[in-house]
Amino acid sequence: MIVCVLVPRFELTVAAGDREELLRKPTALAPEAGREQRVGEVSPAAEAFGIHAGTPLGEALARCPSLSLVPPDPAGVADRWERLLVRLEAIGAAVEPERPGLACFGARGLLRLHGGSLERVLDATRRALRQPARLGAGPSRFCALAAATRARARRPEVVAGGEAEAAAYLAPLPVALLRGRGETASLAEPLERLGIATLGEVAALPRAAVADRFGASGMLARELACGRDGKLAPRQAPEGLAEEIELPEAWSGVQLDTALQLLVDRLLARSERRGRTLRAVVLTATLVEGGTWRERVPFRDALADPLRMRLALAQRLQLLPAPAERLCLAVERFGPPATDQRSLLDEQEAARRARLREAVEQARAAAGPDSALRVLLVDPDSRVPERRALMTPFE
Repeated sequence: MIVCVLVPRFELTVAAGDREELLRKPTALAPEAGREQRVGEVSPAAEAFGIHAGTPLGEALARCPSLSLVPPDPAGVADRWERLLVRLEAIGAAVEPERPGLACFGARGLLRLHGGSLERVLDATRRALRQPARLGAGPSRFCALAAATRARARRPEVVAGGEAEAAAYLAPLPVALLRGRGETASLAEPLERLGIATLGEVAALPRAAVADRFGASGMLARELACGRDGKLAPRQAPEGLAEEIELPEAWSGVQLDTALQLLVDRLLARSERRGRTLRAVVLTATLVEGGTWRERVPFRDALADPLRMRLALAQRLQLLPAPAERLCLAVERFGPPATDQRSLLDEQEAARRARLREAVEQARAAAGPDSALRVLLVDPDSRVPERRALMTPFE
């Protein structure tokens, strides 16, 4: 049995913050700067105008001229969602997050931990979340998601049985549920235009016709409508290694590159890294004009070379839509220990740096992490001496 946790309009609620009155009138998440101009999650009042997540911005404003746009807060969403996932993992759940506000986990291994019944597992899940959420359970992930959309905050929806029972439960439900899965989100609108209104009609379509018209995503939608779904892929809990810096006077240009260099040096000098390389990092910024910016940066090779990391991150930093007042760099995934890292320097220089790095590590082991620092020029023309340079870990 699969349990689905659904927090409706999670991203919109986080972005609205304390402005709860926004959720009672037509409101939508504004498109992120530099991305496709489509609105994000919308309030129930906006849905009454036919607006949903993914609607083009021009069409949304044409349908509802009084639509309020809320700046997105991707960093705040990621932080709040991570806390909820940690609470679910605290009850023993192996969680697979689909997107912020939607996660699934298997209930079979939790039955003996929580009294031997599914109702006890759902009660423990509700207590762990500490906020209103819809809970659904079913034999597949998509069936559990469908059940969660029909559930209420204190009344979970449970679909017992197997594949046949799941298909029977899904048959009368609208095809709009396909928007809950990233792979099939784009199919709901064309299916509705073709006059296919329910998942039962999708399951009844000929397999060859679906494959010819919609390709792999259409085949997946048909499988989901028939009650079949893939296995859960639980996530690996992150270690939470991050560094952040406040940017005085909304740094930009060369000063922003210097701040990035400082963050990379500090992150690589952390003892928690234990000599491991980095496969993916997350660069976030708090914008002066309000809202946040978040960019996930996977590296082609696992890196521990600060020069190569800065080259990769500097390109993403140029996508910053507005001046920032705070910059943060966090590790999302570690790689193997740094043994054969390729360098942009020649072999002799690389060998010299390797010996120097070993000496620095010995000094830190003997005298602490702040025993090897270097001067980093930040604003050499500043009238305030404290702003001209900073001390950063030597790498």
